[in-house]
Amino acid sequence: MRYLLSAPSHIKATIQLPASKSISNRALIIHALSKGNDVLSNLSDCDDTKVMVKALTEGGEVIDILAAGTAMRFLTAYLSSTPGTHIIIGTERMQQRPIQILVNALRELGASIEYTRNEGFPPLRIEGAPLAGNEITLKGNVSSQYISALLMIGPILKNGLQLRLTGEVVSRPYINLTLQLMKDFGASARWTSDQSISVEPQPYRCVPFTVESDWSAASYWYQMAVLSSEADIELTGLFRHSYQGDSRGAEVFARLGIETEYTEEGIRLRKNGSCVKRLDEDFVDIPDLAQTFVVTCALLDVPFRFTGLQSLKIKETDRIEALKAEMKKLGYVLHDEDDSILYWNGERIEPQACPVIKTYEDHRMAMAFAPAAIHYPTIQIDEPQVVSKSYPGYWDDLRKAGFVIEAHATETSSRQ
Repeated sequence: MRYLLSAPSHIKATIQLPASKSISNRALIIHALSKGNDVLSNLSDCDDTKVMVKALTEGGEVIDILAAGTAMRFLTAYLSSTPGTHIIIGTERMQQRPIQILVNALRELGASIEYTRNEGFPPLRIEGAPLAGNEITLKGNVSSQYISALLMIGPILKNGLQLRLTGEVVSRPYINLTLQLMKDFGASARWTSDQSISVEPQPYRCVPFTVESDWSAASYWYQMAVLSSEADIELTGLFRHSYQGDSRGAEVFARLGIETEYTEEGIRLRKNGSCVKRLDEDFVDIPDLAQTFVVTCALLDVPFRFTGLQSLKIKETDRIEALKAEMKKLGYVLHDEDDSILYWNGERIEPQACPVIKTYEDHRMAMAFAPAAIHYPTIQIDEPQVVSKSYPGYWDDLRKAGFVIEAHATETSSRQ
């Protein structure tokens, strides 16, 4: 299926954003480790969180986490440290996403994990048991989800956890998010230096907890605000002092001309007419916003150079290559360096007359390119259902904001 999008001439909308997937999935693991009965409120209803809830409540010998990378990493650590034998599987793409760094670290702690197919990749067979090891050294530029997965089981380890990170520490806000949530549930966990984290063997407490709205989801509404000729957008459920690192996106969008006004309900977005002539930004702390800013800057005719993108190649797809391919359909020629830098110096080619944006089973490709309909009224989004991974109501919210969305069957779906 494909969606053909038509954008309104101006956007005026109040949107209830989905709950944060990052907070929901961490809170679920910590809540399970606390073994209490208090309720988690406002959990995300996205696919990634649904598979996490199912795995934690239903269990079973075989756990299928589908395309949920967060669930794969967090559950691998959780299942390794709690009694029981499980096989954890996922989609074909998930079986291509590396997990050896996490598995090796867990084995150092005493975990029993086997690869059932290809060395270094899911599926995994895990025999869970209490773990006695307590010292791990990892490169700081690995996925923060590996680090968070290890940290969250730290309080239940017999001797706690001493984690040392070497080299540059990427996605530090996601690590801090994990530490803050651990503390909210009674754990004693802290940075002891710029490169070291200590987690005491102090059990979690089960406490009532409400999940805030998702700042990553907010980025697409900032994008629509800056690309439209006129916009008045309210986003509810966001906090000024957020645990989420992606809240820094508001600062970056300010340089592109969007003011953020904090209200009792959330935030209001307004255009102020100012915009930088070029944007150079390090995305090492906010990699999930890269696609949003790539599309936004190009459509604003703002050359850019984005660094710190090393984690993009192991996401739902190779996001660097995907962005280069799909932006070319809109007439923009992007270049990359060292698997971590993406830039556009203003180079243009003739755009396709009716571009169809491939989403590569990646929710953020769909959501970052949809606002391009404001400038490209013939744009189509292929396989739009991928947004269910993090923002199931995205298309409904676009309709509320005045977008017209027409569903068209692809050749494959029309033959079924």
